Amino acid sequence: MSNAALLSSPASAVVKRRWLSLVTLCLAILVAQIDTAVVNLATRPIGEYFTAGVGELQWVIDSYNLMYAVLLLTGGLLADLYGRRRIFMSGAAIFTVASLLCAVAPSASFLIGARAFAGLGAALLIPASLAIIRVVWHDPDERGRALGIWAACNGLAMAIGPTLGGLLIQQSGWRSIFLVVVPLSLAALVLAIPSIPESSDPQDRHFDAPAQLLGAVALGCLAFAAIRSHEAPVIAVTALVASMMALALFIKVEAKKGAAALVPLDIFRIREFRGAIAATAGMTFSMYGVLFLLPLTWQSTGRLDVAEAGIALMPMALTFALVSPFSGTLAAKLGARFMTTGGGTIIAGGILLIGSSAHHTSLILAEAGLALTGLGMGLATGPLTGAAVGAVAAVRSGTASALVNVARMAGATIGVAILGAVFAMTRGGPDGLRLAMFIGGLVQLAGTASVWISGKRRH
Repeated sequence: MSNAALLSSPASAVVKRRWLSLVTLCLAILVAQIDTAVVNLATRPIGEYFTAGVGELQWVIDSYNLMYAVLLLTGGLLADLYGRRRIFMSGAAIFTVASLLCAVAPSASFLIGARAFAGLGAALLIPASLAIIRVVWHDPDERGRALGIWAACNGLAMAIGPTLGGLLIQQSGWRSIFLVVVPLSLAALVLAIPSIPESSDPQDRHFDAPAQLLGAVALGCLAFAAIRSHEAPVIAVTALVASMMALALFIKVEAKKGAAALVPLDIFRIREFRGAIAATAGMTFSMYGVLFLLPLTWQSTGRLDVAEAGIALMPMALTFALVSPFSGTLAAKLGARFMTTGGGTIIAGGILLIGSSAHHTSLILAEAGLALTGLGMGLATGPLTGAAVGAVAAVRSGTASALVNVARMAGATIGVAILGAVFAMTRGGPDGLRLAMFIGGLVQLAGTASVWISGKRRH
């Protein structure tokens, strides 16, 4: 063998292993996002089967989102402390078992609990996945391309999920939608062994139980307040006050622990990180509101059945999936700030267009709004994630990844809760959809403004 071959062979092996790692990590995203997409579509048949109201249906979605968001910080810390591959595989195993439990749920309460258990699996799986990308891909441009492909799997999942979910619900009932992710989660579990290198960076950090408890109370009470705001305003205000108190105590506890904290507060001194976090929360607040309320409106007004609603959501998912792989290359040429703010503005325009079409008999404007939303998400998601995880040191990759996903799922949980409450207050239908989308569009614009301002000095 020549010297050139000897030199090139190890490099080729590294490249192959990285690609297999990326495939494995993308499977994790597909697992989590397909699950979310199909459950949003199945809210009506689940409600009819269990005779459940809007509040219970919100908890079928929010129990997953809430548990995911509450335990993401723990998942990120555990990945840094005990090994990112180990935590990734644990999350895949838990998610598989939880999906099977959802499929056999005998009651709405059991289903809500099983969905919460799935959220635990996702809380371990997803932060470890993003942290592994930060550790394996050292070069920012290569990492940007990997993140673009990783983000594209969100769009692919939203394209596959509603379409496949709608067909499964029609042919085999709503229980079948939870079985569809099991092969994917098992594949991620098996492929992780040969493809993902183990890594950890404990550096005198440890499990922070008081902070974890306070963070869980703060986020849980906030979501509960939003969900109960229409039916029980006094309880909602009480929960909101409890959330603010828990958040204040959380910050106080974390400030005393410094670098050993569950969330080292100095990470928020980084302007780019703060802006990316705020913009990510704003994006998922509005996006998940669309995914929850638009198919619900279509089905409740009799315009579309469950399968047709799934197909009608595809313009957003397909556009997202097609654009995202190129976002890293575009960000390297045009700048991440241009991509994130431009994409965020396009998302806001799409959501406002969906709201303005609420009373139209034709779906053309709604479909155009969905396509614009997908385009903006495809442009902005990868660069936003890259800006957040790239702004911190690799030793904090698990924590930074967890905070990105906390922002995502906090935005999603609160978005479904608040926009669902707005929808219910106006008795649903086109009027409720229009008002909810108007609020979602404004929140999206606020998040876009935050990332523009945070990147101004650097620009």
